[in-house]
Amino acid sequence: MPTLNEEAYIEAALRSVRFADEIIVVDSYSTDATPEISRKYATTFLQRTFDNFSNQKNYALKHATADWVLFLDADERITYPLQLEILTAINSNTHGGYKLNFPHFYMNRFLYHHSNDVVRVVKREGASYQGLVHEKLTCEGTIGQLKNPVLHFTYKGLEHFLHKKESYAWFQAEQLQKKGKHTTWGHLFVKPTWRFFSSYIIKGGFRDGIPGLTIAANNAYGVFQRYVKLMLLNKGMR
Repeated sequence: MPTLNEEAYIEAALRSVRFADEIIVVDSYSTDATPEISRKYATTFLQRTFDNFSNQKNYALKHATADWVLFLDADERITYPLQLEILTAINSNTHGGYKLNFPHFYMNRFLYHHSNDVVRVVKREGASYQGLVHEKLTCEGTIGQLKNPVLHFTYKGLEHFLHKKESYAWFQAEQLQKKGKHTTWGHLFVKPTWRFFSSYIIKGGFRDGIPGLTIAANNAYGVFQRYVKLMLLNKGMR
């Protein structure tokens, strides 16, 4: 579990994974009570200066000793039904990894039409993270899908939502720049429009009411931000 100033959330997250044989927390030098809370539950508490999400999680992975690893953020919770499903899955040894479902939490409700299926449970041997943001966990073998959702308290409010999109956009722009990409009119108009349409219509976000509309609009804005920042990076204007 990677952390930075998560005192309001982390204890519930750590309590939800007490079924694990070991709990590893990698903290980015929090200035609140996160370290003290973490040490109450973690079998291994580490601190490392944050550079990107993949490196932080790969650092934790190096300290794991169990055959299977579950990656969890401080604003996420494993429910008891999901705990049982995880244990059944890893004992079956059918796949090398498993995707978990993460419905977004916004405006005091879970948005089940704004959810992501993300690989979070893997065999430790051969597993690693890649990418600066929205990093991907790769593993050896096939990938299965678990049904019970993770309780993911995604956004603490509109300001937090926009700040998160802002910081992610810089990471994504840096990744694109490293690949030699450049911003086009299509990136600024077509891609944000498509993101909104995909989120709100194709994935059924309209069924989530006003929160669904807000999420779709902000997701589109996040895509727009990414390519504006790529333009700034390529012009040396950051």
